[in-house]
Amino acid sequence: MKKYLAEMIGTMVLVLMGCGAAVFAGADQPFFTIGTLGVAFAFGLSVVAMAYTIGSISDCHINPAITFGVYLSGRMSSKDALMYMLFQIIGAIIGSSILWFLAKDSGSTTTLTGANGFAEGKIAEAFVAETVFTFIFVLVVLGVTAKNGLNKFAGLAIGLALVLVHIVCIPITGTSVNPARSIGPAIFEGGVALTQLWLFIVAPLLGAAISALVWKGITVENKLATTE
Repeated sequence: MKKYLAEMIGTMVLVLMGCGAAVFAGADQPFFTIGTLGVAFAFGLSVVAMAYTIGSISDCHINPAITFGVYLSGRMSSKDALMYMLFQIIGAIIGSSILWFLAKDSGSTTTLTGANGFAEGKIAEAFVAETVFTFIFVLVVLGVTAKNGLNKFAGLAIGLALVLVHIVCIPITGTSVNPARSIGPAIFEGGVALTQLWLFIVAPLLGAAISALVWKGITVENKLATTE
């Protein structure tokens, strides 16, 4: 139970800090100057902070896509995977509720929770972006956390990878690559955020599945190369 609670807390922090930066740095807010780069670093630094806080307890997935990729890679049981995802979603909902409470009187005309979304007619671009960027992100996670990986600074590498993904993907979808991060804000945002939510669940999980398959292929090839 401790590792499940750790995942809940970590995901709550990620959503509160990352989405909070997006909400309070909106174009109609006084701190607009932090822009895309500031929001990207808010998400990345949240991961870094939590990685070194709860990493020794739960490995700090705080993302159902990561958990799915780790599960498909054979590194965790189906029970743990399902419980991780459940508590990650609960954590995201808690973080979103706090953010909604803080932002409800802010006067924001864009978003009160940092919900993901895509422009009308851009569903294909959004789906490809979320799939590809989740693939890249989860592949980094699988690589730096492998037993023979360069994992001394895994938390930093993962956090910076998330920053990089956000810099490119924010203009397209607001960047999810994390179903829990999308579910929590969408519940409180409602409307279009809820109708588009399916994409931010399906695409990241698909990207994670692809990354697991690719990682298995890479590691098998590496094993063969070392035995030849």
